[in-house]
Amino acid sequence: MVPRDTRTGTVLEQMVLPALKCGGYEYETQVHIGNRFGGGRHVIDVLVKEKSGRQHLISLKWQQVSGTAEQKVPYEAMCLAETVLMSGGKYNSAYLVLGGEGWKLRDFFTEGGLNRHLRYGELIKIVKLEKFIALANQGKL
Repeated sequence: MVPRDTRTGTVLEQMVLPALKCGGYEYETQVHIGNRFGGGRHVIDVLVKEKSGRQHLISLKWQQVSGTAEQKVPYEAMCLAETVLMSGGKYNSAYLVLGGEGWKLRDFFTEGGLNRHLRYGELIKIVKLEKFIALANQGKL
């Protein structure tokens, strides 16, 4: 079996980190935050820390060509919401950032299409890469 090419995830992470730095945030990458539903480690791409002490979970998904990443978005949103809810205030919110040109459902996800199927309220924001970069760069997470 050929190992998966995970370089696109690393490239996406390297695109986001300079914007976070410009926005005045501290961060850690590849942070284990607990277990997912049904077991298994939940590692997020970036843990953002504000000077005020607020913390945000960042999960990055890249879809360069049509594939299975879209099927993973609802599950990732559920796992992030559960982590924020169960953290006792340790984590304030989470962002699920969608980058790349290969999405068929990116607009559906980023325009609230999951809201009627998953109740995560204001805890989870599903955004396009460009919007996240702008928010991070301006210190507005």
